[in-house]
Amino acid sequence: MALVKKGSRLITVDDTTYRWRLRGRPTYNQGLVWSPLTYAVEHAETPGTTLVITTNQPHPSNWFGTQGSPVLPAQVADSIRTALTAGWTPESPGSPLHLDQSAGFISSH
Repeated sequence: MALVKKGSRLITVDDTTYRWRLRGRPTYNQGLVWSPLTYAVEHAETPGTTLVITTNQPHPSNWFGTQGSPVLPAQVADSIRTALTAGWTPESPGSPLHLDQSAGFISSH
């Protein structure tokens, strides 16, 4: 399933272009700071398997004003490289690959 283009950003990692996107509104659990921010990445030209990255910070639009830091392109690039090393094949169809980088996330409950 391809990412929605509106609100997505392009990033080039090792001569390959990807599209990544944060969810604009938090999920219920993210809004309550029970679960961390996630974002999705796909190959820009031939979307196949989506990469879903779970960060270690709260969603910036959570309902309690808990501060997080922005997701920087360098972090996205590092996550893409980590997933590729772990066997992610972004141009092949398949179920999403989940990359959990949530170590250190402190839930509000």
